[in-house]
Amino acid sequence: MSSDSDLTARARIRDAAIALFTERGIAGATIRDIAEAAGVSSGLLRHHFGSKEGLRDACDEFAMARIAQLQMAFTESQSLGGALAPDALALQQYMVRSLMDGSPRGSAMFEAAVQHGERWFAGTKLESSDPRAFVAVLGALKMGMFLMRDQLTAALGEDVGVLPGYLRMIRASLEIFSQPLLTPEQADEAMKALDRLKDSSQGEKEPWRMPSRQKD
Repeated sequence: MSSDSDLTARARIRDAAIALFTERGIAGATIRDIAEAAGVSSGLLRHHFGSKEGLRDACDEFAMARIAQLQMAFTESQSLGGALAPDALALQQYMVRSLMDGSPRGSAMFEAAVQHGERWFAGTKLESSDPRAFVAVLGALKMGMFLMRDQLTAALGEDVGVLPGYLRMIRASLEIFSQPLLTPEQADEAMKALDRLKDSSQGEKEPWRMPSRQKD
């Protein structure tokens, strides 16, 4: 994840933390394990970051900045090369793990991605009656692939968290996004059905709502 110029002890600690936080969650990754993976002492880790929470803050800050950099590169060049950079997969998995942990920081990372997506959308010729919903749902759809890593791995017969399986998963997503799944007529009829549902629900005392997710 680090460039040659960034291979400092601090960067090694950060990269090791991102890997272990992703693999084990925040609670499951100890300072001792992170220091060992980075090849430094626990004392040096505390010297640089103070605590595990301080280290996590640094990881979040780095992840958000790097993801924004990749997104900006895509916005400017319209090339997917940056999105397929070697560290993109690791950072995507880290962000998803933060969301799974119910972290406010993970939610902040997603919000930052949505805001960048809105800026990206404004520079395209795409059409939407609700651009914010467009980019937010698009982001959630992409993250869903990582949330369902175990299920996709079982379905495909290879680990989508390892490069061959990851490339197979991304290739499938590109094929999905590169062709319409609905005809204009089907999309128009579906939109009209949504409008009818909205109109029929107005004035109800207890409108339908999605059941709340129970936390373990």
